[in-house]
Amino acid sequence: MPRVIIVGCGFLGETVADFFFQAGWDVLGLCASEESAARLGTKPYPIRIQDITQPAPICREWQGVDALVHAVSSRGGDASAYRAIYLEGLLNGIATFQPRGCLFVSSTSVYAQTNGSWVDETSETQPDRETGKVLLEAEQVALLSGGYVARLGGLYGPGRSVLRKRFLAGEAVIEGDGSRWINQIHRDDAARALRHLFVHRAPPGVYNVVDDTPATQRTLLTWLAEATGRSLPPEGPIASNRRRGWSNKRVRNVRLRESDWRPTYPSYATALADPTAL
Repeated sequence: MPRVIIVGCGFLGETVADFFFQAGWDVLGLCASEESAARLGTKPYPIRIQDITQPAPICREWQGVDALVHAVSSRGGDASAYRAIYLEGLLNGIATFQPRGCLFVSSTSVYAQTNGSWVDETSETQPDRETGKVLLEAEQVALLSGGYVARLGGLYGPGRSVLRKRFLAGEAVIEGDGSRWINQIHRDDAARALRHLFVHRAPPGVYNVVDDTPATQRTLLTWLAEATGRSLPPEGPIASNRRRGWSNKRVRNVRLRESDWRPTYPSYATALADPTAL
């Protein structure tokens, strides 16, 4: 039976672990706190608490696993937090478990284009924030080990959609003329994509994990207004001081689709039409 370690069983990682288990893999989930371990206590696979920023004790029974998925979150931290969680955490995981293959969950924020252009895995990556530069360093660790990098778009899913939450709270604003492009992916589609890369033995390298339909901010808010029967929010200034930097680009998922992956929710509008999706 193939074995996988999921580092970071949060909103995404828990679902990744579930999908691997459902596919017949032996799964070990690592989480950061007693609270998380308690929440995951009914899972049919073992959960262990591990501070990934520190070298882990030798875990001989899990050394040499088939796959290690590094799906952690910095919870809005600064560059030093990113370095500890993403870079040092990945290095510690590889050193401890010596996996045959690894996958680092990164972000499309490493693309800093601001002109609305299409980007793919070969496009320039020059993030203007130190956090983005740390992500690129961690990507190199995964790639040099012969593994995968999954650059995720904005993640949403059951109980979590920042865009929808702000819209329903009356806090959403159409920034400028609303023409900035936004790239998203449903959590379940993202989790299936990560499993897919290993199960289907896709070639190692970088993969953009986004849906088929980048949309402008105005389009997304229009979809939300139509789905809820509410009015469009007001126009306002552009919020350029985002944690991972301000960008405006359309991200292609062609390489992932060429590996025979298809999203269940090819657009945010598709998810809004499914009462189980959000």
